[in-house]
Amino acid sequence: MAAQEPPRPPPGSAEPLEPEPGGRYEAVVPHWFYCKVTDTRERWVPFSAQDSERLEAAHGAGKEQAGVVVPTSGGRYDVHLRERRRVAVYWEEEAAEVRRCTWFYKGDKDNKFIPYSEAFSEELEEAYMIAVTLGEWKKKLESPNREVIILHNPKLMVHYHPVASSDDWVSTPTEQGRPRTVKRGVENIAVEIPSGEPLQIDHLVFVVHGIGPACDIRFRSIVQCVNDFRNVSLSMLQSHFRKAQEQQQVGRVEFLPVNWHSSLHSTGVDVDLERITLPSINRLRHFINDTILDVFFYNSSTYCQTIVDTVASEMNRLHRLFLQRNPRFKGGVSIAGHSLGSLILFDLLTNQKADPEEKERCVQGSRTASSTGGIEEVKEILKKLELSEYCDVFEKEKMDRQALLLCTENNLKEMGIPLGPRMKILHYISSETGMKGRSSEPGSPSQLGDSSEDGRSCQYRDVGLGQVSANYPQLNYKPSIFFAFGSPIGMFLTVRGVKRIDPNYSLPTCKGFFNIFHPFDPVAYRIEPMIVPEMEFEPMLLPHHKGRKRMHLELKEGLTRMSVDLKNNLLGSLRVAWQSFTRSPVLALEAGSSEAEAEAEAGTEKQPDTKAEEPPAAVKEESPPVNVGRLNGGNRIDYVLQEKPIESFNEYLFALQGHLCYWESEDTVLLVLKEIYQTQGITLDQPLPGSQ
Repeated sequence: MAAQEPPRPPPGSAEPLEPEPGGRYEAVVPHWFYCKVTDTRERWVPFSAQDSERLEAAHGAGKEQAGVVVPTSGGRYDVHLRERRRVAVYWEEEAAEVRRCTWFYKGDKDNKFIPYSEAFSEELEEAYMIAVTLGEWKKKLESPNREVIILHNPKLMVHYHPVASSDDWVSTPTEQGRPRTVKRGVENIAVEIPSGEPLQIDHLVFVVHGIGPACDIRFRSIVQCVNDFRNVSLSMLQSHFRKAQEQQQVGRVEFLPVNWHSSLHSTGVDVDLERITLPSINRLRHFINDTILDVFFYNSSTYCQTIVDTVASEMNRLHRLFLQRNPRFKGGVSIAGHSLGSLILFDLLTNQKADPEEKERCVQGSRTASSTGGIEEVKEILKKLELSEYCDVFEKEKMDRQALLLCTENNLKEMGIPLGPRMKILHYISSETGMKGRSSEPGSPSQLGDSSEDGRSCQYRDVGLGQVSANYPQLNYKPSIFFAFGSPIGMFLTVRGVKRIDPNYSLPTCKGFFNIFHPFDPVAYRIEPMIVPEMEFEPMLLPHHKGRKRMHLELKEGLTRMSVDLKNNLLGSLRVAWQSFTRSPVLALEAGSSEAEAEAEAGTEKQPDTKAEEPPAAVKEESPPVNVGRLNGGNRIDYVLQEKPIESFNEYLFALQGHLCYWESEDTVLLVLKEIYQTQGITLDQPLPGSQ
């Protein structure tokens, strides 16, 4: 209740006193907030302007009705209006208090403004209206917590905490203590109110976490990290897809987290581990049990089944729920995994069953690839055997590698191949077929997609890839693209005995695959060298989101190039000086010999250039195109981020940060958005340098 409040003029009475200049009363505009609790600390966060308007409209239309639910935050949270509760839709999260806010006071600890309760805000607004209308200020009100608020004037309103006293007789609150600022209306407090997310959803991405419950250096959950990833994507859409947004071709991409750690550790395994864990270094052992052991759990057939079942069922559940809440959604679905999560998704994708039509297309595509690429492969074989002059003969006969290995001596005679070359080819065929026979013996390590030459790479295969024996469930949709962040897929495949991935192999239901990693990430491994082991080439350098290479990398490459040039020039000068010093003196030279010496000196000057050291691969601006097979539709797979300037000082110091940096990496997010929207025929406003 308000203390020392003057009586309000009754209806129909005389006109109130003339207000002071500029004292015309205007109703305050409310804004809706929700209370976010982190580590027992409360923080009031504003809804977006779009959500607040929607909540205010529902409040004015039917606040007394039970069961009024307003979707907010892009449909990821529902607000139960009557109960003033904000509830997560897609994942488990404690409900948050919601408040319709008009009056605020500055808090004690972090100087953030805290909203008053709705009931007390109405009392403050009523007292403010009377003060403005009648021009009577210095009004004192007492809050339900026995705190005093004094309205000195429209620009000075303060809040006093009651001072605790040991004298029980002194019970009335005083105005002692440090006063706090009181503000009316959200426009008068320092808070950033987002405008809101686009309503149109173009694509859906499920994100699977790695080991442990924490996903970044701040020990945040997968939900919080995916929130950051989503916020960065909204920023990148505004800065790099502005034209498409203005033409209403682009809305946004929805990212939903998939949590499997809690399901795994709710099976009772933690209790079993607790019984056998030593009491020493308790925190370290608990950390290992909660994080590192997830890798061993996944390599156990019992818990691997639990993990893949949880991931697949959770993604199917989220997909069904998303379609129920967004019945007009016509976009595609992609999946992304971080660390161990990427390996789980890769194993799931390799064990998906393709539709009969898709399988037939895959078989035909494999045969086409083998017929076109096989001729080139035969040419390479002939080149190695120093028989390039017979390439036209084999091309005329439409001979691929598989047909070459089936050739007999009579076949080669009929093709007109002479005896010498014929014997070389027959020796190659016998050596290759002998190696193939040994590799097909029982117990030999399997090769990923090794049967793809006849189209069998699209068939369902279970344990043939060296995976843990498990019944891999099927997804209810076909992912468009698979993104792996900081992924150990290459290492696990090698440990399982997969030495080489067949270039014709592709995931049965997913046509895109991108392996994205930080250069200092200790968990990340490459994929492309397993497809093309005979070649050495660098991963694709991920372009900076501002359209340039980081300055310290350009400087580093420039200095490297300069040092190589200086070294070559210095060696060339020393070589010329030494040769001129060691040359025997001649008294008289004929004209012919002088010309020969001039040519020799010119040759020695050119010699350093011919033997000049080439700059390292990182200095070369563009690498020649490399065929890395069909795993990503013929496009490059490995993409490396550019390290930050501070990270280049000590790569060991930033190794852990390198593994956890992807959630807030603009370059990573931009690549994800670029590839997703390319499937819809939408490109960036300005193509980034170095991108495909």
